[in-house]
Amino acid sequence: ETQSQKCPTRPSTHTEPVRASEYPRKNAEILSGQYGTNLLLIGAALMLAIAHHDPAVREEHLLSFASCLMLLQLLWMMWYILVRERQDNTRTERDVHATTCWIRGGLTLLALLSLIMDAFRIGYYVGYRSCVSAVLGVFPVIHATHTIAQVQFLWFHIKDVIKCYETFERFGVIHAVFTNLLLWCSGVMSEAEHFLNNHKRRLSALGYQNLTIEHSEPNCNCTTSTCSMFSSSLYYLYPFNIEYHIFVSALLFVMWKNIGRNLDLSSNRKRKVTKTQGLTLGPILGLLALASTIGILVVYITHVEKSLQMRQSAISMFYIYGIVMLVVMCCAGASGLVIYRVNHKPLDTSKNPSRQLDTELLFSSSIGSWFMSWCSVVAVLSTHSRPPYRWTNLIYSLLIVLEKYVQNLFIIESLYRQQENAERENQELPAAPEIFSVTSSLAPPYNGIINRAYETPERVCVAMETEQEESGQMYRCPRKPSEVPMGVGTKGEEAPNIKRQILKNIAVLLIMCNISLWILPAFGCRPQYDNGLEQETFGFSIWTTVLNFAIPLNLFYRMHSVASLFEVFRRV
Repeated sequence: ETQSQKCPTRPSTHTEPVRASEYPRKNAEILSGQYGTNLLLIGAALMLAIAHHDPAVREEHLLSFASCLMLLQLLWMMWYILVRERQDNTRTERDVHATTCWIRGGLTLLALLSLIMDAFRIGYYVGYRSCVSAVLGVFPVIHATHTIAQVQFLWFHIKDVIKCYETFERFGVIHAVFTNLLLWCSGVMSEAEHFLNNHKRRLSALGYQNLTIEHSEPNCNCTTSTCSMFSSSLYYLYPFNIEYHIFVSALLFVMWKNIGRNLDLSSNRKRKVTKTQGLTLGPILGLLALASTIGILVVYITHVEKSLQMRQSAISMFYIYGIVMLVVMCCAGASGLVIYRVNHKPLDTSKNPSRQLDTELLFSSSIGSWFMSWCSVVAVLSTHSRPPYRWTNLIYSLLIVLEKYVQNLFIIESLYRQQENAERENQELPAAPEIFSVTSSLAPPYNGIINRAYETPERVCVAMETEQEESGQMYRCPRKPSEVPMGVGTKGEEAPNIKRQILKNIAVLLIMCNISLWILPAFGCRPQYDNGLEQETFGFSIWTTVLNFAIPLNLFYRMHSVASLFEVFRRV
């Protein structure tokens, strides 16, 4: 029995209602989704107990649970690859929209930084191995193995549309999705706890509050001289590890949605990348924004821990910088929307799980910063204190809401615009290439008498060249310089080219600005902790809880926007 008989391809069911045979697939989706959700909830329960510093639940328990999940995912990926190797005779369907080379390249870079973090963890364990659990040394080894195997899987199998063993594969893919989500949550918790302890230490040094600082160092001396370096360097690598796991979970979720899917061949085509000429203003402004971001980050970190006056000036500087950055981004996004609305192009309504997930993630991850911004607005309008950055904080918070609103619209408008390449390909086809035939591709070759008066010039040239070559003569037909027919004048072509160049410059500028706005909170520039306005209104515990929820979502939003804007740049 051949593999094609084992895994039959179901016919397309775009217009017919859901049949009885579709219900097992829906049940498998629901069961696998509930399985993955409960895995994440078990890990969340362990993390909450660890955050409460319950002596019965320690970090080793969470690391052991995560290690078991990673080992199970490794076994599933090994099984999947072995099964695919046995199916050499069958052609695996692939979704070309699932990911791109530059996304996988970016994930590979994040994975390399995660491997460096695992090496630092192993070095940290070696220094304290006499008084810490062996799990702290085993976990980074398993995590490094898991990272290498997962990157290899993403490069070669993430576009696969699974049609065999669908129920089992659904559980395997969703297990991988929620394993990465759990590792993301664990990294977010560790990074947030580290930043909160630094914030408490800073407040105590300035005399604002006498807060209890939790010490996480082991109760023994390090046997090497590099333990402090490893410990401090870990938290500079956490942002990259966090972004790695959340992006992997998003890609694997697209693969889970593609299981058993019947691809629409008309829309499942690789798009041509347009030329990048005319990119000047966008990259220049983007590099300027990135350079100013590095300067703001250095000045803020060095000044916020000093005197009250320098602290207030550093916070005011951040808000002024943020206002300028957000105004530029709002204007750029609005200009792109105007260009799209002027061009009345039809929308692409074909089914695309990757694009649908991008849209949902943009909106869902915006909730965190929107909630944080509205809390800041309430705090500014209700507090009695009068710091110099009070009203700049209000303007900055309102612009955060507006900027994400405009940017989301611009990205979604771009992703759902129909490609011009497909339209041009259809327009370039001859109206009647052959007589008495439905399509030229389906018509069989005819060896009888041919009336070349009814043929297109291209086919006449090809036929004449073939006959001349067979008879030993050389004949060359004139070739067209371009496949696209040129108009009489060039004015009709200039407007679309100018619009495409403007849109590409806007996309590059927004990419660089989103990277800049990711760098600041990822590496410690978080004035929401330091300005005191929200803390005075909501209290220390409530406001830190809001920040622990909102800031990770905001970081993910910025990095996901970068990925979506790269796709926008590629599609223009």
